[in-house]
Amino acid sequence: MKHHEVVAAIIINGTEILCLQRGPSKYDYISHKYEFPGGKVEAGETREEALVREIKEELELDIQVQELFLTVEHEYPDFKITMHGFLCRAGQTQLTLHEHVAYQWLPAHQLPSLDWAAADIPFVSKLVAQ
Repeated sequence: MKHHEVVAAIIINGTEILCLQRGPSKYDYISHKYEFPGGKVEAGETREEALVREIKEELELDIQVQELFLTVEHEYPDFKITMHGFLCRAGQTQLTLHEHVAYQWLPAHQLPSLDWAAADIPFVSKLVAQ
């Protein structure tokens, strides 16, 4: 089974957190689910560099990576991931969707109302608990 090391940005603006909805996927279990944006760490990149690059590519958004929030190990039916979630700030709330179909800025207590990808749920739980 493939294993990927990935990074995710928990982007906070004031009291709201950016939530992105995936489009269709070859894997039904992540199709149209909400997630925190990010992607794979490339060879020679730090996790923080990968996160800045991925968010720029996916959303045309410049972020400041602040601190590691939580690392999650999750096994989907077809692959495993180790996902490092970082708290981030963005200078603006305007973004352009390249890989997602929708987005919302929500306060933490409203995050559970969305249909999240399974690997992202531990981030949601910790954000709500804070």
